[in-house]
Amino acid sequence: MNQRFILYFSVLLLAAGINACKTQSPTTSGTSVTQSQGVYQYRDEDPTVKPFFSDRVGVTGRNGMVASAHPEASQVGLSILQAGGNAVDAAVAVQFALAVVYPGAGNIGGGGFMVYRDNAGKAYTLDYREKAPGKASQNMYLDSAGNVRQGLSTSGHLASGVPGSVDGMAEAHKRFGKLTWAQVVQPAVDLAAKGFALTERDALGLNRIKTDLNTINPGKSYFLKSTVPTDTITWHKGDLFVQADLAKTMQRIQSQGRAGFYEGETARLLAEEMVRGNGLITEEDLKNYHSAWREPIQAKYKEYNVITMPPTSSGGVALLQMMRFTEPYPLRRWGWNRDSTVQVMIEAERRVYADRAKFLGDPDFVKVPVSQLISPDYLKSRWTDFSWAKATDSRNVKGGSIPGYESLETTHFSVVDKDGNAVSITTTLNGGYGSRVVVGGAGFFMNNEMDDFSVKPGVPNMFGLIGNQANAIAPNKRMLSSMTPTILEKNGKLFMVVGTPGGSTIITSVYQTILNVIEHGMTMQQAVNALKFHHQWLPDKTIFENGAFSDATIQALQNRSYVLEKLTNTLGRMDCVLIRPDGSYEGASDPRADNTARGY
Repeated sequence: MNQRFILYFSVLLLAAGINACKTQSPTTSGTSVTQSQGVYQYRDEDPTVKPFFSDRVGVTGRNGMVASAHPEASQVGLSILQAGGNAVDAAVAVQFALAVVYPGAGNIGGGGFMVYRDNAGKAYTLDYREKAPGKASQNMYLDSAGNVRQGLSTSGHLASGVPGSVDGMAEAHKRFGKLTWAQVVQPAVDLAAKGFALTERDALGLNRIKTDLNTINPGKSYFLKSTVPTDTITWHKGDLFVQADLAKTMQRIQSQGRAGFYEGETARLLAEEMVRGNGLITEEDLKNYHSAWREPIQAKYKEYNVITMPPTSSGGVALLQMMRFTEPYPLRRWGWNRDSTVQVMIEAERRVYADRAKFLGDPDFVKVPVSQLISPDYLKSRWTDFSWAKATDSRNVKGGSIPGYESLETTHFSVVDKDGNAVSITTTLNGGYGSRVVVGGAGFFMNNEMDDFSVKPGVPNMFGLIGNQANAIAPNKRMLSSMTPTILEKNGKLFMVVGTPGGSTIITSVYQTILNVIEHGMTMQQAVNALKFHHQWLPDKTIFENGAFSDATIQALQNRSYVLEKLTNTLGRMDCVLIRPDGSYEGASDPRADNTARGY
């Protein structure tokens, strides 16, 4: 390579915002993925070993596609599309259906984010994240000595923020829906009133929380198999699960719209439940809640346009930072999860999560410097201490400097209709089954989203994420989130709808899934199936799914001081849609759980 070409290549990298040529070229050890008739294999080692969690094949269709966490909910969305509904109609129906069939994360007692792109290319984002109650205060989870009182922000009534899901769906449908509100809510009413057959995973989840249900909800029999509160009877796959109180709540929402939840009987029941358990949410909090339409974040990655969620999601900013950090590097040539590819991605993740802790919060309360955080000049400044020879020490990585700056259970679904309208929604209760509080007489779980605030600066939340003053608790403030619903365009046309649950791992799972398609040539389903890894600045370690790294890659990274930890569980629960070159849709649902794609 002559000196002129070296200089030219360095200038290109600098123009992209990152000086990656200040050290010698990296080596590439370990696993490289090649494509042979659609089958990926490890090139350098055992050719029978694949880099996938399973061999699931994507679902295809030309008229519509729904991918969600539960087969019943995906079928509801498909039925709405087949009845003439558009992508927003189907998304609203799926949100309410998930509240019935997937109570661990689907919800009306939580909140979320929607990214919507219409078939003309116009993009919109809706923030229906929960808010802190009006009586909330910055130090509400600290004792007299200023120490965090463990468990108060994660379990029980005090852990809940004001729910946003119903208002969000009402707003989305009012602006973009085609069918009537009654039509899109009806499937959820039917599933709650008539019941549905539990999957094996459904049954395991309900059995797992029986002790908490009895402790936090004394005297109640909701979600237990019998009417005896001290239920010792276990649920099984195939059992009919009927939720009579939830059906009544859904009927009020169906007949009264937003007021069926935020006013009247449901609001009264929710407020009474809070009083019963010393929670803070009042009927006034509920009446005053409103979701917010926000301007989408859009930025280029090569020939792709990434449309994603602005704050109070941290996911969109973080995703674009990571993609721009790695854009100048030849990931495709290096190969999937080879040591050089992984090293660059880990170092990007490390810096991005440090920025998240320092800068990100509710834009209605703090200045969030979005444009600066994703600017090439800023990203170049964040990369100056990168070295191929050794891992950066997270203790030496802080949030960047911007002049003028003022100081795990979730679910995702993706929908595309026959006209090319696309919806990407991520919604959550935060932890599995939220705060484990069931609203008496209304039959739904409340969230434990208050833990997503920075309960105390520098103290990690339930996902190990560190926060600071930008995300401190304040009345009526939205807590920061990692949810990353995203839509990609290629050459101006709809290309991909993507998202996942996973707490702090959401952002990195979305990041890797996108790169798996556009850099490593995978199909959408292969990109979802592919084994994943995650680094979040602190704690300073990289966790990875079993099989994600070859022995050679592990050795190469450890030789550069990277701390690696193999998981016994999995990362991500992706639900995505890809528009293929022939115009058909590929629906990809995660084989790690009950996730299901339905298309026609």
